[in-house]
Amino acid sequence: MSRYGKGAPASASGWLEGDQQRAWLAYIRVQLRLAYEMNRQLLADSGMSLPDYDVLTALSVAEGGRMQITVLASQIGWERSRVSHHVRRMSARGLVTCGLSAADRRVTEVSMTARGRQALEEAAPGHVDLVRRLFFGGLPPGLLGPLSEALESVYANIIKQGSLPPPVGWHPPEG
Repeated sequence: MSRYGKGAPASASGWLEGDQQRAWLAYIRVQLRLAYEMNRQLLADSGMSLPDYDVLTALSVAEGGRMQITVLASQIGWERSRVSHHVRRMSARGLVTCGLSAADRRVTEVSMTARGRQALEEAAPGHVDLVRRLFFGGLPPGLLGPLSEALESVYANIIKQGSLPPPVGWHPPEG
């Protein structure tokens, strides 16, 4: 049993069945293949990895282009240690800086550099084009709204029952 509480009763086989299995396997196939394609496109076009892009995107919408490392971790859904290691590598490439917060010297902040902002701005058009072609191009008309609602509902449930704190400023969708 999960430490997060009881869910729906498990099937006798212990596996997902029927429509749940179909939906889960479809999601996994999409998520894995889309992540592969986005990473490949970003590396080929800009030399930036998808994790680099995730970090820079989160920082680009943060006040002053900076945030505490723990806030960044919850924002992008990574463990704090993974963020620490990754931003250290990004710092070596001049995309971000890491240092103690001026407001609280016990806290580490990550800041986007001018070079990081330029790299993000140069990478974004190709990335957006790929997402439009691969994700939205395969979505039948009329399903964008229902898909958005379904994904928002699943995300809200993950935030409610998961182990990471919710991102700063996140509120469950109304409805």
